Amino acid sequence: MVHTPRSLQRGALLAGSVAVLGLLTACGSATTQTQPSKTASGPAAPATEKPESSAAPASDTGSTPTGAAASAAPTTTGSTHSGTAGAALSTRCHTSELSATVGRNNPGAGQENFPIVLTNKSSRSCTLRGYPGAAFVSASGSQLGPDPKRSSGTPVTVTLKPGKSAWAGLTFSNPEISGAKTATPASLLVTPPDERDHLTVKWTAGEVPVSGNASSVFLMVFGPGTGA
Repeated sequence: MVHTPRSLQRGALLAGSVAVLGLLTACGSATTQTQPSKTASGPAAPATEKPESSAAPASDTGSTPTGAAASAAPTTTGSTHSGTAGAALSTRCHTSELSATVGRNNPGAGQENFPIVLTNKSSRSCTLRGYPGAAFVSASGSQLGPDPKRSSGTPVTVTLKPGKSAWAGLTFSNPEISGAKTATPASLLVTPPDERDHLTVKWTAGEVPVSGNASSVFLMVFGPGTGA
């Protein structure tokens, strides 16, 4: 049997301990190296949440075109309305396309009744609808009496082909019966419906009421013909 000195036994034990520690360190290193892969997989959850959180603005952005389309609808409606208004303007009779006359008096029951006649002198068909405007004026152009009032009536659209006429009644109480104060106009100014410019008609029917009792003058809506 070979006798081993104690110093050699201690050295062998020390070497073995170092070898064990080396193995443990190596295992520890391997464990440490695997940790980052677990840690790296950890942030994947927030990365998944980010697209979900960004989906809301995308949805909001997607709703913007819908809102824009909704706001575009009134524009379309507005353009349609403008087209309708344009069509109405293109068919309406304008003052420059008309001539005016005052027809013969047709008195009755203490009333004086005159037809205001507008005739289409243009080369196109046009329409009249509603009441005329009217005012008696003196030779100097001053208005005599208040503006005429509108009698009750239902407006209708009257289509005037070239050369055709429409009429609206102008009526007032006979001043000799009503006792109203009178004046003798030089002209009657007639304004077609929805127009600003007027036509001047020479007035030859004598005195008209301008103030006092029963001095109101009334206008009727336009109808086809001359009222004769």
